[in-house]
Amino acid sequence: MQKEIMSILVILSILIVGPVCYFGGLISSLIVSILVGIFWVLAAFDMFQNKRAIRKNFPVIGRLRYLFEAIRPELQQYFIESNLSGRPIPRELRSVVYQRAKGQLQTQPFGTQRDVEKEGHEWVRHSMLPVTVEAEDLVTLVGSHDCDKKVQTSLMNISAMSYGSLSWAAVKALNLGAKKGRFLHNTGEGGVSEHHLQGGNLIWQIGTGYFGARKPDGTFGREMYKANALRPEVKMIELKLSQGAKPGKGGMLPASKVTKEIAEIRGVPIGEDVISPSGHSAFGTPVELLHFIQELRDLSGGKPVGFKLCVGRHEEFVSICKAIIQEQIYPDFISVDGAEGGTGAAPLEFANSVGTPLDEGLAFVVNCLNGFGIKDQISVFSSGKILTAFHLLTKLSLGADAIMSARGMMLALGCIQAVKCNTNHCPVGVATTKEKYIKGLVVTDKSERVRRYHYETLHALAEIVGAMGYHHPMEVMREDVSRRLGDDKVRSYEELFPSMPVGGLIDPDHQIHLNSFWKTVLEKASTNKF
Repeated sequence: MQKEIMSILVILSILIVGPVCYFGGLISSLIVSILVGIFWVLAAFDMFQNKRAIRKNFPVIGRLRYLFEAIRPELQQYFIESNLSGRPIPRELRSVVYQRAKGQLQTQPFGTQRDVEKEGHEWVRHSMLPVTVEAEDLVTLVGSHDCDKKVQTSLMNISAMSYGSLSWAAVKALNLGAKKGRFLHNTGEGGVSEHHLQGGNLIWQIGTGYFGARKPDGTFGREMYKANALRPEVKMIELKLSQGAKPGKGGMLPASKVTKEIAEIRGVPIGEDVISPSGHSAFGTPVELLHFIQELRDLSGGKPVGFKLCVGRHEEFVSICKAIIQEQIYPDFISVDGAEGGTGAAPLEFANSVGTPLDEGLAFVVNCLNGFGIKDQISVFSSGKILTAFHLLTKLSLGADAIMSARGMMLALGCIQAVKCNTNHCPVGVATTKEKYIKGLVVTDKSERVRRYHYETLHALAEIVGAMGYHHPMEVMREDVSRRLGDDKVRSYEELFPSMPVGGLIDPDHQIHLNSFWKTVLEKASTNKF
């Protein structure tokens, strides 16, 4: 085969160089000869290298494979995928985010493009007596009776994305958008930077690396924590136990993204990969977790403190609930991430196959809190691939009190789903530290897009809730949402995720009716170990 390829290359060279030398001038002949010379140098290099079989067997021509591989995502996105087939976020959903962010026409003609008979299709029940719902009323109050500085926030907020993973311009635009729209901006575990301090209210997230609250040895540092927690911009503190994309695995910021500024903010060496451990060093049991939360709340001056997790072993979360009852220490909120969540990079196996999907995890957490009679003290936030008003509605129906969106906000910033977040080569300046890309992200313009996306999505939510005959999304129940499971099988969320009655896990009259799953989980759960 290699001989045939070489024969083709020789013939091509003769066919190109011959006519140019015969009919062209000296300069044309020289240029073509140089190009053909380069061509043959590449061919020789490919023939004698031993690392790439395709190039060795098909000199020069084989290099086209790598070109097509490099532009495969773009070819897929622009020429192959349909409105409904794109992954991880279909074009239909990306388009509605772009339209809302830009203030463009959001309606579509000629009916739905979805197959409503297909398994997995979902819808809500509307009412013959629709009402008017004001989007400005879609707020919730966060804070248990242990909290001195309760916070009122929008039902839709910005989920955790760190500075360093995102560019400085992206962080600034998000925070300015949050300020304009009066909703919360989660910092991610990378710490509070000057770019977060544009006037938007913050949820400061603390992960296993304790960035912004860290001693030189990487353990929790109270003085550094207190200095950041007392900032007026910081309204809430979130302790990250795990995240959707890679639950049970620590994060990693590549050395290429660790600038001098980021190193100072995080308290880490410059130019080295920044590794977040898989687990926390500040606590090791459910009881210790709650006392740590209480310490964080006290050091912050009484601000709401909660934790974030992707549900894994069910008995571990039940252990936390038991510890809350035992110690009478209440987290102010719990953020539930789904395994489908995550804006950052993750190993394939973790992204695809580790952790509980959001609907199942969220329903379980809400059921546990209701079952132990503590839901009234603890707000539940939901995150994980939430982009539209319908997405918000389904999570609120499962018991969430507010929604956190990350990828929706990235798309509002101008993300084109180039899927280069982990390479530092984001072409639109969102997920990169390279100034040559960041210069394209104009903060004033993108902050307005973030605000408008939030505003339009909440207005869409208000319209759907009103069409259902309710005055507030908190009135929506699990029985109001239906999912098709097959050609002739439809189930409501209540049937798929049966609600737990208040006190159902501690009331003896209810306990005798629990199924084997709950009985086993309750038996395994212990306040002294996860």
